[in-house]
Amino acid sequence: MHTPFRIALIGRPNVGKSTLFNKLCGKALAIVDDRPGVTRDYREAQANLAGQTVTLIDTAGLEDEKGETMFGRMRRQTEQAIETADMLLFMIDGREGVTPLDAHFAGLIRKNKQPKLLIVNKCESQKGSLGLAESYQLGLGEPLAISSEHGHGFGDLMEVLHKFLPKEEEGSVEDEDTQTLDEEWVDAIEGDEDFELQDDSEEENKKPLKIAIVGRPNVGKSTLVNALLEEDRVMTGPEAGVTRDAIAVDWSHEGRDFKLVDTAGLRRKSRVTDVIERRSAEDSYRAIRLAQIVVLVLDGTLGIDKQDLMIAAHAIEEGRCLIIAPNKWDIVDDKNAALEAIKYRLDKSLSQLKHPPLQTLSAINRKNLDKLMDKVLETYETWNKRVSTGKLNRWLRGIESRNPAPLVQGRSNRLRYIAQINTRPPTFALWVSVPKAIGDSYRRYVINALREDFDLPQVPIRLLLRTSKNPYKN
Repeated sequence: MHTPFRIALIGRPNVGKSTLFNKLCGKALAIVDDRPGVTRDYREAQANLAGQTVTLIDTAGLEDEKGETMFGRMRRQTEQAIETADMLLFMIDGREGVTPLDAHFAGLIRKNKQPKLLIVNKCESQKGSLGLAESYQLGLGEPLAISSEHGHGFGDLMEVLHKFLPKEEEGSVEDEDTQTLDEEWVDAIEGDEDFELQDDSEEENKKPLKIAIVGRPNVGKSTLVNALLEEDRVMTGPEAGVTRDAIAVDWSHEGRDFKLVDTAGLRRKSRVTDVIERRSAEDSYRAIRLAQIVVLVLDGTLGIDKQDLMIAAHAIEEGRCLIIAPNKWDIVDDKNAALEAIKYRLDKSLSQLKHPPLQTLSAINRKNLDKLMDKVLETYETWNKRVSTGKLNRWLRGIESRNPAPLVQGRSNRLRYIAQINTRPPTFALWVSVPKAIGDSYRRYVINALREDFDLPQVPIRLLLRTSKNPYKN
């Protein structure tokens, strides 16, 4: 498998690395703010530069600090990213000129073997000319003046990068996965007893399975990601809210490719006042929408609260597979009582999904991680399950005879036809005489019968109501 050329964006805080990262990727992936130190973990994304696919790495701002402080851990993350890069883009702020910190890190970077390119950012006006002139003293070769915010100098940047990039075979950057439902197409299958959805599971299995690790702040999400990867890929620490960006990392487990996404902690919206935290939350919800599996990490010592339930409900509404993972289970005193309390609260509060999959674990001690992955793959298989149209319609006659739909003006509201129109999650279209007369209780009756009779436990099920088209209307 061809590995894309890796380019790391490095420099001190607030010189515009994340802005350039977003512009080159063509998407607002990294959180950008005027305050320094917004980026903490290094983030990777594919981009098409000079006609070739590369992996861009956005890093935290370089600080002259080591040890177990926040900035010390951020520096270790950046140094780790530099080691994996094939090329370094060292960026300074043209408006501020060369600072002592710029000179210090330029001296360290000169010792690296990778090819380097010095970029002077914020040169959209004459204010950046001073920094451009001073940058020659850094000893990193000819500087390139750009403005990452306004897109100035990008043509020159592509021309320079083209000289360093290796030749590669034709390819394209993979777009985000989307799952759409065309209702007109659904209507077109009415009456087709032989209809079955095209089986694309083999093609789907070739793609990495996306797992979003979500939860409240400081429950151990990043620790779980590092434990699965068996490396310190994302920052952890005693402070709440260490993670800000949603960080996606490729991983392989028992021959299957995965993409683990570590997300920022989600607090109640009423408590979120800072713009960076709000953008982090948006990033986390986006990760849920694009994932196939959502692992909701709880603090086992605290149990489950309202915010956990709101996150779980959101994942179910998005149709994702949901796994409940109480963490820190090694330090829970009464494990049986704590587990029963979590199960009771889930069953009482999550009416959309009965008995969601649950696996206790200790991320810091790497305990029960294999059981968690077994639960993930088992639930994912159910999420992809498909039922034939003929079997569904024979089943439909049976549930209607046991419990007919409520009458409409004294007349029966017939259940005419049912078909599974999508998987991930299992989605069914039910044609009835008068859809508006089908209440929530009868809809739940049909969904629960589908879940029980076709062995679809612990995954969301969508039921869409349709009516037969009247050829004599109008």
